[in-house]
Amino acid sequence: MSTLPDGMYKKSFFLGYMANKLIKASLGKIQEDDRDYYGKKRLDMAGSLLGSYFRQIFRNFTDVMSKILKKDIDNGHDKILLQKAIKHDIITNGLKTALATGNWGKDKDGNVQKTGVSQVLNRLTFASSLSHLRRLNTPSAKTGKLAKPRQLHNTHWGMMCPAETPEGAACGLVKNLALMAFVSVGSEVSRLISFLEDFGMEKLSEHTQSVVRSGKDIKVFVNGNWVGTSRDPDSLIGNIKGLRRRFDIPKEISIVRDFPNKEIRFYTDSGRV
Repeated sequence: MSTLPDGMYKKSFFLGYMANKLIKASLGKIQEDDRDYYGKKRLDMAGSLLGSYFRQIFRNFTDVMSKILKKDIDNGHDKILLQKAIKHDIITNGLKTALATGNWGKDKDGNVQKTGVSQVLNRLTFASSLSHLRRLNTPSAKTGKLAKPRQLHNTHWGMMCPAETPEGAACGLVKNLALMAFVSVGSEVSRLISFLEDFGMEKLSEHTQSVVRSGKDIKVFVNGNWVGTSRDPDSLIGNIKGLRRRFDIPKEISIVRDFPNKEIRFYTDSGRV
C-alpha cells in the first residue's frame, strides 16, 4: 500500500482489519491461518529469479562505477573518462557464474542466498526430463524434522503430484507439478480495480467507519489489499466471471468467495499454480 496521504486512509482501515483478525484468532472465534495452504504459496519462476539476480549485480556494477568516478574527481583529473569506469564484465561474469554453479545471489555478508537454482537437465529418459522440468523446491532446511511441511495437503489436489517426491531428507519438500497444472504470469491490477468500480464496488476512501462496521457490506480484496466493499457480491462476482469467460480480462485471475468472513478476494499476481 502507498505511503502517500490518500494511501494512509486505506492503511488505517487495514490496520484495524488486522487487529480484528488477531483478536478473533486469540479468542478462538476463527481458526489460525495454515502455513501449508497452497493458495498462499507463490513460485519463483526463471524470469523472476533472473530479474532479481540481475538487479543485484547491476547494483554492484553501479557501485563500482561510482567509486571509480569519485576517485577520479577526488584526484583532480581534468578529463574524466566514463568508458574507464564501466566494467561490463561484472554483469557477464555474474550471470555466467550463477548459471554454472547454481548459487543465486549473495547477502550483505557475502553468504550465498540460494543454492541449486540452475541445474543440468536430466536427459536419462524422456519421462525423467519432463519430471525434472516440473520439479519444485520448498525453501526450508532439509535437515529439520518438521513433519507438517512434508505431508500431503488437501490443497495439493490437482496441482502437485501426490506420489513423485524423493526418499530421505528431502521427502515432501521437493515436489512435482501435476502435468495439467500451469503457473500464472501475473496481470495488471489497475484494470481489474476499474472493472470492480464499474460493477458497483465502493472505494474504501469514500467510506466512513460506521458503514463498514455495520456488517452488511462485503469486503473486497485485490492481491491481499483491501480496496473496497460491495452491497451486491453475487452480481459483482457474476460480472467478473463473465468478463473472464469472454477473455476481456486474463483467464488466470482467481476469485475466492469467503462466506464466513464476508470477503471476496481477487488475485492477479504471478507464481500461483
